[in-house]
Amino acid sequence: MMTKLLPNANRSHEPTAKQLTTDILVGPILPVMLRLALPTVAVLVVQALVGVVETYFVSSLGADVLAGVAVVFPVLMLMQMMANGGIGGGLSSAISRASGAGRWQDAQALVWHGVIIAGVLGAAFAAIILIGGEALYHVMGVKGPSLSAALAYSNLVFAGSPLVWLVALLSAALRGAGDTKTPARITLLGGAILLPLSPALIMGWGPIPPFGVAGAGIAILFYYLFATLLLVRHMRSANSVIKLSIAPLSPRLFKDVLGVGFLSAIGTVQINLTVTVVTAVVGLFGPDAIAGYGIASRLDYLQIPLLFGLGTAIMTMVGVNIGAGKKQRAQRIAWVGAAVAFTFTELIGLVVAVYPHLWLSLFSDDHAILAAGTRYLQNVAPFYGAIGIAMALYFAGQGAKRVLWPVLAGTVRMVIAAGAGWLAVTQFEADLASLFNIVALSAFAYGAITVVASLAIGRKIRAAVPTIT
Repeated sequence: MMTKLLPNANRSHEPTAKQLTTDILVGPILPVMLRLALPTVAVLVVQALVGVVETYFVSSLGADVLAGVAVVFPVLMLMQMMANGGIGGGLSSAISRASGAGRWQDAQALVWHGVIIAGVLGAAFAAIILIGGEALYHVMGVKGPSLSAALAYSNLVFAGSPLVWLVALLSAALRGAGDTKTPARITLLGGAILLPLSPALIMGWGPIPPFGVAGAGIAILFYYLFATLLLVRHMRSANSVIKLSIAPLSPRLFKDVLGVGFLSAIGTVQINLTVTVVTAVVGLFGPDAIAGYGIASRLDYLQIPLLFGLGTAIMTMVGVNIGAGKKQRAQRIAWVGAAVAFTFTELIGLVVAVYPHLWLSLFSDDHAILAAGTRYLQNVAPFYGAIGIAMALYFAGQGAKRVLWPVLAGTVRMVIAAGAGWLAVTQFEADLASLFNIVALSAFAYGAITVVASLAIGRKIRAAVPTIT
């Protein structure tokens, strides 16, 4: 039965790892990049849709439950970002470089190292949240029925943390080997099951009793268990471009993954911390300001799936070419990807800066809320391109095993937006427009530093790696 469910089962026409690597090494850059990116983009869009639908059904349980789930969500998002974009990025980078260099045994062994890392970090997250979750959510502002709802949801979701990490790292391993379609198929299939399952468990349906907010947690657990089984089944089959099998553990391979992964994970923490602090500072200007900022900044989040999908493709292509010693092609890939990211994000930014009502009027007609949202889009959106190019080059840095400077650029962004923004408002009585100007400056600095650092990194790579034509 499991074989029938597998999206990739019995697909003898699927490309092998060597075929995928050859496409990445010699194929036309932009078409290959888009082919790798589109499945991941589709997955992230579906995941966002599933989250919206689940929130809708949870909201039917009342304000206390909605508030409880709301404080769990950023913690869950942080873990998912660390697993996918952080440590998962490190694993993808290591596998892509090993594949490009023809070190197929290392590439295969790295999958098992990823499983071990997933188990350890997943268990650590589970222990931390199951033990300290009540205190954490209390500090985040919920108590009474809201705290009870938060714990009912959180304890189930984080009990399955090892599964979350396992799905993230197995998917990252496949993407690093050039197969972005299989994780996409499995995620889409899981999403198709989760969409009806979640409301059925929350509110009850037929013979299924209503579990309330715990039903949402059970549905997520089932989704990750289902995805884990499908990924393991696929990666143990002859159809997988990279196999899951027990391999001897090597400090060298752990270092190869975690050297990139831990720095990348720090980058994800910085993003979350920056958003949290800026949101808190905007809140000092009152509910209309926070509502307007919240509506406007949703546009920032909608770009993340597209940038992550494009970025993982850039990372895989750069890693494979760096591993093969094709440094000049790796450079071209990085800058082609950066140009695509810049063009897309800057176009969006300029349109909404000139016509902010196109976005804001979808959510509110309150003049005070629209005024705050308009300020944000007019001040910050013109610099979306800087964020786009910085994120693309950050992923290229992952592929090249050089993420220090992109992460430091993110640190500068955090210091300016969160640190200087908070000081300007609390100590120097800056107004909302000035705060948004500071946020815009942080975006520009993020892009500029990353571009300059990437140019310098490129020169070092060309000097360090012999040319292979």
